[in-house]
Amino acid sequence: MNAQPHRSSRQPQAPKLGISFEFFPPKNEAMAETLWASVQRLAPLRPNFVSVTYGAGGSTRERTHQTVKRILDETALKPASHLTCVAATKAETDDILRQYWAMGVRHIVALRGDPTAGIGTPFEAHPQGYQGSPELVAGIKAVGDFDIAVSAYPEKHPESPDLAFEIDLLKRKVDAGANRAITQFFFDNVHYYRYMERVAKAGITIPIVPGILPVQNFKLAAGFAAKCGTDVPAWLARRFEGLEDDAETRRMVAAAVAVEQVFDLLDNGVTDFHFYTMNKADLVFAICHMLGLRAEPAQVAA
Repeated sequence: MNAQPHRSSRQPQAPKLGISFEFFPPKNEAMAETLWASVQRLAPLRPNFVSVTYGAGGSTRERTHQTVKRILDETALKPASHLTCVAATKAETDDILRQYWAMGVRHIVALRGDPTAGIGTPFEAHPQGYQGSPELVAGIKAVGDFDIAVSAYPEKHPESPDLAFEIDLLKRKVDAGANRAITQFFFDNVHYYRYMERVAKAGITIPIVPGILPVQNFKLAAGFAAKCGTDVPAWLARRFEGLEDDAETRRMVAAAVAVEQVFDLLDNGVTDFHFYTMNKADLVFAICHMLGLRAEPAQVAA
């Protein structure tokens, strides 16, 4: 495979494609308006589900619940709430799961979660909490028959000693009851293809959905990639070079880059995509349009 994805000339067939979107809960009213405008814009594309990220404790956790509830109450979308092991006992986590089940939530994205002191610091599980993602997945299944997605890292998690450890951890999550995995974002598709070869050799058969991050802001994306251990290819940096003060051209370049990436994945047999929206709809909507997806009405209540 070429390190730089190429543009496909064939026309994708929309019914064969599956998409999902990730949102994060808003911190204030202005952000809430932006989020909801994005939900309304993307809902008619009929995603398989939309996930809502989750922070441990206090108002962050409550904002996730509120966002999930609003999606349930006001749209036809299927929300998948993120859930982590951070700063919660097993009893507290199980109670949250029962609340979600009572609300009608049937999808959970189960994650260990970042350390409370931030990425790069040691992770310490709550003494009475779930100690890691495999145990969390098993705990979720014990509470209800949720559809569970877990994380996957084609370039390995920064804390993993090697990719073999990463593959073994994924297998443990699958054995505990995970139904699918969503990858950390990547920019070079070669990493995903190599990872999928190792996943297959390990006998893991659940869908491994590629996570796609459209580059809304290259500097911020590159900074986040460094923290996550994600490679930023030199060709990608060159695409955005000199555009710091040219927002319109940046948007066009970002769309072109993302479309090239997803078409290359499509040409290599990938049919499901998970988009990290950053609560912004236009770029993701344009990419989905290029994939052949078309909006349908009545996905969001009036």
